[in-house]
Amino acid sequence: TSPKTDESNRTIVIPDFLVEELEEFFSMNYDLKPKDRLFPVTGSTLCKHIASGAAEAGIKRIRVHDLRHSHVSLLINRGFSAVQIARRVGHSSQDITYRYAHLFPNDQANMAEALDKTRRGCGNG
Repeated sequence: TSPKTDESNRTIVIPDFLVEELEEFFSMNYDLKPKDRLFPVTGSTLCKHIASGAAEAGIKRIRVHDLRHSHVSLLINRGFSAVQIARRVGHSSQDITYRYAHLFPNDQANMAEALDKTRRGCGNG
């Protein structure tokens, strides 16, 4: 289906490993037509696979949309800013990304250490 907003049409740079996997996948599909689905799986089938995999792994089932939340969480954990993440996932404002604020690092010891380094860098220690 069409995206919710015009801003949802954007280019996303993906990692090399994913490019390689997609190229391998596409090389096995010789007769793709311009209107063919790239992935012949419906949302309902994907939900069933997620539920089955979660049950087999003994973990809580997640929704397909939760994969987006996992992606945002991973980017936060990797140190990317709310502005960078908002641009990548199409949030209309970084404020939406800050709904994940509880995941942004807030280690008091690291902050104190950074301030110590700053002070030492000023010739005071």
